[in-house]
Parts: sequence; C-alpha cells; structure tokens
Amino acid sequence: MKKSFILALLYLLIFTVFTLFPAFAQRQLFRSTYQRLSLPDGMIPRSVLFSDLVKSSPRISPDGMKLAYVAPANGVLNIFVRTMGKNDDRVVTSNKKQGITSFAWQYDSAHLLYRQDRDGDEDWHIYQTTLATGLTRDLTPFNGVRALEQHTFLSPGYPEQMLIPLNLRDRRFYDVYRINLKTGEIELDTPNPGDVGVWVPDYQLRIRATQTIASDGSSIIRIRDTVNTPWREVYRLGSQETLSGVFGFTPDGKSIRIGSSVGANATRLIEVELASNRQTVIAEDPQYDVGGVQIHPTNGRIEAVAFVRARIGWQLLDRSLERDFVALHQISEGDFAIISRDLKDQAWIVAYELDDAPVTYYAYARATRQATLLFSTKPDLAQYKLAKMQAISFPARDGMTIYGYLTLPYGSSGKNLPLVLLVHGGPWARDTWRLSSMVQWLANRGYAVLQVNFRGSIGYGKDYLNAGDREWGGKMQTDLLDGKNWVVAQGYTDPKRVGIFGSSYGGYATLAGLAFTPGEFACGVDIMGISNLSTFVKHAASSPLWATAKGIFDRRVGNAEADAEFLQSRSPLFKAKNIKAPLLIAQGANDPRVKQTESDQIVAAVRKNGQPVEYLVFPDEGHGLARAGNRMKFFAAAEQFLAKHLGGRGAPPTDAERWDHLKK
Repeated sequence: MKKSFILALLYLLIFTVFTLFPAFAQRQLFRSTYQRLSLPDGMIPRSVLFSDLVKSSPRISPDGMKLAYVAPANGVLNIFVRTMGKNDDRVVTSNKKQGITSFAWQYDSAHLLYRQDRDGDEDWHIYQTTLATGLTRDLTPFNGVRALEQHTFLSPGYPEQMLIPLNLRDRRFYDVYRINLKTGEIELDTPNPGDVGVWVPDYQLRIRATQTIASDGSSIIRIRDTVNTPWREVYRLGSQETLSGVFGFTPDGKSIRIGSSVGANATRLIEVELASNRQTVIAEDPQYDVGGVQIHPTNGRIEAVAFVRARIGWQLLDRSLERDFVALHQISEGDFAIISRDLKDQAWIVAYELDDAPVTYYAYARATRQATLLFSTKPDLAQYKLAKMQAISFPARDGMTIYGYLTLPYGSSGKNLPLVLLVHGGPWARDTWRLSSMVQWLANRGYAVLQVNFRGSIGYGKDYLNAGDREWGGKMQTDLLDGKNWVVAQGYTDPKRVGIFGSSYGGYATLAGLAFTPGEFACGVDIMGISNLSTFVKHAASSPLWATAKGIFDRRVGNAEADAEFLQSRSPLFKAKNIKAPLLIAQGANDPRVKQTESDQIVAAVRKNGQPVEYLVFPDEGHGLARAGNRMKFFAAAEQFLAKHLGGRGAPPTDAERWDHLKK
C-alpha cells in the first residue's frame, strides 16, 4: 500500500449529497438542473468540475487477472473490480457514507485493503474486503487510534502479513504492528523509542531503518543489521539539507537508498553501503530535486527516477525499458506515470496527465507494447474547451527567481483580466503542471489564474526551500505580491480586480494578504487557513500528526515559546483591524490539522471591527472538502462571491447547492 512517490495528483474526492441516487442519475439530475438555469455557451457546470471522479485509481491484481478501481455506487465512492479484458464490472465494497479514496491489492489477489476515517478526523482504519464473499472487516478496530496508511508495508514474499504503524500504545507516537491478514491477529513488532517518524522495512518484511527529525531540524537515518541488534546512525542531514525520502533497501539488504542534498543543491538519489558507509550517486539534476523513484516490484532494481521541472521528466536507468518508455511517450502528450503492475511485470497501468484534459488511464501490454484505454476520470469535460497552463518565472524584489504557472481563460484576449492568485498549501509542497478543477473553474468564469511556487516550496533545491525559513508572512508573502505585480506588468490583469484564494497554508496567505497589505487585493477566500501562528505551532508540537517533526516547525516557522513575539507579528489575527476587503472563509469542524478555532478567532476579530465575513462551517469535514455535496455548496458560494467582487461570470446555485445552513 505504498504511495507513489511522484508529486501531484491532488485529492478532492469522495461523497455526494444525493445518497439515494446512483451515480448516473446524480449526473443526469445535475445536468438537467443546469440546463434549466440556461448556462451561457461554454460555461462548465460545477457538477462536471467538482463532483466525484467518474472512475479513478485503477490497480491491476498481482496475478494480472483483475482490475480494481474507485467509482461512485449509490452516490458514495466504492471499489469496483472487473476481469482484465472484460466488462464484468461489479462493486465489491458497500460504503454508504464515507467514500473510499485509497486502496491496494493483497498479494494473494483475493483481497483488497483500503483506508477510511470518520467525517474527516484522519483517524484512519485499515479494512480488508474478501472478493469472493464481499465480507469486509476492520483490521485496526481501535477507537481514537490512527493507522499511518502511507507507511503500510506489504511484500510478495509474505502475502499473509502486513506491517503498519499505529499509535495504539501511545497516542503521540507510532509503533509498528504486524497483522496476520488471514486471521486478523495483530502483535507489536517494533516499538517507537519516541522520536521515529518514518519506518523502513527490508525485502524480508523486517523493520530495518528509521528516519528521525532531531530537535535542531536535522534528519537522522538509523539502521539495524538484524531485528536483534541495536540501532545505529548511518546517515545524517543537517538542518539546512533536504531529504526527498528514504526509498528502501537494496534487495540484499546491504545498502539503503536515500534522496539527499548533501554535497549538492538539489536532492540526489544516492545509495549508502551500510558496512562501509560508501555512497554512490544513482541519479541527479543540478536544479531539481528527486521527485519519484520507479522500482521493479519483485527484484528491487531501480528502473527510472522522476524530476519535476516545469513538467515531470524521467531519467531512465534500466535500458531494458527503453522501448517501453518510447512507446509510452507516443500514446499521449501528457506526463505519464506507471502506477500499477503485475508481479510478472508484463501488464502495466499507466496514468497520463495533461493541463487541459482529465487524467486518462491505459492498460499497457509489454509483450506487444500496445496500450488499451481504460477510462478517464471526468469524461464529461471532453465537450468543453479547457484552458492551457503555462510555466512562468519572474524576479522577486530581492532578485531571487521565482517559478510558477499562469492560466488564461480559453479564447480570451489575455489582457486586462480579473485575476485570482491561487496559493498552494503545505507550504512545503508545490504546484505542478496538470489539470486542476479549481484552475479550470476559475478560468472558465473569466479569471486569469496565477499559481506561485514561492520560496519555501519544494522541488527546486535546498536553497529555494531554505529561503522560506521564518518567512511566513515575510518573503514568502512578498513573492506572491511580486508575482501578482509581474502579471499586471505584462498587461494580463486589471490591478483593481485581483483576489487571493487558498487552502491551509494558502488560507493563511489569504488572511496575511488582506491583513498585512490591505490595498493589494479586492477580496479573499480562505479555506481552513491559519490565523495565529503561536496556537498553530503549539498544536503541531502536540499533534500525533506532527509530534516527531517539531524541530522542523521550530526552524522553518518559529518556536512557540522562544519566538512568541515574532510569531505574533506574522499572525493575521493580530492585524485583523486592517482587513477591509470582503472575505469568505470555509472550515471543516473536524479538522485535525488546522483547528476550527483558527477560523473562529479571525472571524470574530474582523466582525468586531465592523467588517463582514461570510463564514461557512462544514460539520462533517476535516482538512479539506472531501464530500462532493459539500464541494458543490462551497464552490457555488465562492463563485457568487468572486463574481460580486471581481466581476467574473457565475451561475446561481441549484437547490442542492444552497449553503445558508452552513453559515456561522
């Protein structure tokens, strides 16, 4: 159940408000409603943009005989299975409320494993479904306990076992447990000494390496030669270095693979021999960090390494795949990734991303080098003209080159447009070249869309990342302003019609933009943004999500005790009196990352100063809008808000999209 290491495919999936309607009826109802509203020609219905994906996440079974994928069943995302090459699709799970967004095959090809939380609380449980009977059981049935699904380990050599970190013994830390997938028996495998954030198994499904963040923000890799020998430090990265990931052991267990910036600006893929500590560079790029590693499913050979530049590029290391990669490049102009393969390595599932088309999936047969289209995620988008995303760069006020993307409305003059500055979350993340429903929605409504990978964003090397340290509300914020001013200088944008819009860190940047530079933006939209850095970093230090990464927050944001005055100076809450521009805020009541108090307090402060805030609280959401019905309501509200204050076009809400009951 390892996640693909490639950056990208964003994750707004899940539920629909019409739980009594099958997916087809739901789409027909939305479509007929919009037809009654007489949308202007070329205006894409919100239902097409923001409803659940029609089909997504195809995975081939280890024996190569079956295909599983996610699709709505009675309005809720469930897992479907078909026989390869046939149309005998059937739903095999029966979730009726919380949709399934992540799953994997067991290596016996007879069971599926998937994760679920409750209303966005991120207390993930791991479930197992037996295909033959449809029986589903909770493998981690512990209240208030979270399974770290992204660190779950399976091995073809041990098909009846799984390793998974759980905070069962101590809610602050994750020990590794071994689950017998046949009996459901669970036992403690490796206890956490109190500082481990990442566990790494070898090919014999034994925990042999850990990653720890020290109090000064440095990263430490420890290994043990056997499960009975002590842990020892084998590699350390100072606080100014960056770690793209620990990509596991070599099959013989004698070396470990690490993405490290030591000795370079950008992270390189290196191999460290454990006995001698000899290091070998496997792949590198002078400017861009390692973005993903493709490893053979059984022999452990590194085949290719991805670097996310303006677009994703692969560095092929295994020349036996050269003809396959040539064939894959000819199938589509999009960026591709091999997301699933059978154990014989003869059948691949390949995903293609474009900026102006939905993700498409193909089944690729290596024997013939032929590809068969499986499906696209949003086929209804094919009837609309979508906007192109162009990579840009511009100089910041201190001379640093900043990168990003600009999208202009399809068919527009490209001049004097209203602009939405769309700020990514993280902040230690980045925007990429791909289809974004939010970007296409904004462009379709007549807005230019600017996405800035401000300093502190990942992927551009350690100097770029480290330049964002302690710059929340500082240079990270002025990079956004410099990007806006660059777009204005190019003539694309009317400077009086610029809005700022973002989620999580992007929500913080929205609040900071209105509070610190009140004349720069005509309005702002904040989704679950941070208003008080002091309360946020205190929460991060105590949260099971981030407790082992406190050193990173201390260095990159600030220490709650030592830097209290500094953090207050960078917190929009304490400059709320400056917020004069119209503001829309959305918050999930169950958000474990940015607590509802972060939104409550900024709303109260702005209203105390006599300024209006439109505030929507979603009682069944966490950090993000996972349910399709909630997404429809929010984007209907945001569309009306932006049209009123920036002058773009909009469509009135349908009955299902009305949001009055969410106002607080």
